[in-house]
Amino acid sequence: MRLRTLYLCYCLSVVGVLLALPAAAATSDPWLDHNGRLPARADHAGPLFTLSHDYPAGLPVPAMLWRSAIGNAPISTANAAAYTQSLKDHVARDMVALLAGDGDWDAGRRGWYNDPWLGSQREAIKGMLVGGERIDDSMFPKSGLSKPFTTYVITYYNRTGAQTLGAIWRDPHAPQLGGNATQYAEGSITIKLAFTTAGPAEWPAMRGALSWPMMMTANATTGQFDRATLGRGYLMQVDIVVKDTQSAPQTGWVFTTLVYDRATRPGSRGIWDQMVPLGAQWGNDPRVDSAANPRAPLQETWINPNAPLYATETLGWGGRLSGPNDHGVNDISVLTQGRRSLVRRAPNSSCLSCHGSSQWNAANPAKGMASFLMPLVPPEPGGAPNAGAPYLNSPAPGSAAWLRWFQNRRGDEPMDTGSVAGDYDLALTFRVLPAWHQARSGKKHALQKLDAGGTALQRE
Repeated sequence: MRLRTLYLCYCLSVVGVLLALPAAAATSDPWLDHNGRLPARADHAGPLFTLSHDYPAGLPVPAMLWRSAIGNAPISTANAAAYTQSLKDHVARDMVALLAGDGDWDAGRRGWYNDPWLGSQREAIKGMLVGGERIDDSMFPKSGLSKPFTTYVITYYNRTGAQTLGAIWRDPHAPQLGGNATQYAEGSITIKLAFTTAGPAEWPAMRGALSWPMMMTANATTGQFDRATLGRGYLMQVDIVVKDTQSAPQTGWVFTTLVYDRATRPGSRGIWDQMVPLGAQWGNDPRVDSAANPRAPLQETWINPNAPLYATETLGWGGRLSGPNDHGVNDISVLTQGRRSLVRRAPNSSCLSCHGSSQWNAANPAKGMASFLMPLVPPEPGGAPNAGAPYLNSPAPGSAAWLRWFQNRRGDEPMDTGSVAGDYDLALTFRVLPAWHQARSGKKHALQKLDAGGTALQRE
């Protein structure tokens, strides 16, 4: 799969690879609800998205029933199914209200909050952001996808997690990143919903899926880009991520992923019952050499053996958790003994390995994130920043350079010296801080857009 989605950029001040800002113009209003591109009233007479940003503070540690579901023991492959189900049940009432779209959803009243600074990137109806601009149909060879698609995503933080947003953005024009301000409290939950533009006609896996109206600025399925058009997205994936150092002492986080399963019959909770676990991940299994033995058992990822086929097509390196929205499989270019080999559909990421790159150089915000979201080598001397373009120029799978991404670090330990760790919150360091920096400086990072098909992944 050639990832022609977004931008892979080279920082002119350091030898490293960073992410460019999305193409939308920056706004000076951190609390802007959406980009203002409205549907015609005749096409959509319903409510528009309103940003939830009245962040709380000083809350007590919440009850965490998902811990009780596994007997207050560490999470393991033996009990991860019970943990994931308990976490899903914990948020069910609110998610049913959100997905039903019947007017009973008020994010702030229910205790869910959004990031600031992204208004110019949000579409107006549901507040969705472009996740991946173009995901090629070759990524899903077994499930009948006939056209590429674009993903749209939205993230909500619970009350506990929103306290960290409040600490960082107390002054929205001067984010506070020191003094552990970026660290989340126990019981913080982040939920991300991902919708695909590929409907049942293009992808049988989406038959019966919930669809939402959106003002789409990109739709790879129809080939329409850069013009806001009313369309529909289909619910494909829901990530529920929780800060839980008791259950996951090495990283402090458990990532769980639900995916739509057309074969599961809805019950009293409607579409929420059809969102079934794909799996859970609480570590990167750094001791498992999945290059030497791709089928080696993992101890820090659990995959549901009954998950739908399309969702298992894009599992990450060695079968580590990565959902169909997450770009866990990519085309890579590997330089070995002076010769470059191109590997199509190479698993090269996972939920935790990607989010573990969350960091920010507070002393030099133009530098931003010092490492890419997945294994990537520095530019070759005298060559293009990504000489493997349009494939990702990757270190050899399993090498020391590759394994930098597959370590178990605490959330306050940055991947690169000199950066502030983002506690696995990639939305903060990939989307929000770059948007703030662009609004403050009036320009993007000092980055050079690649030519010759160089690409990157927009994800959080």
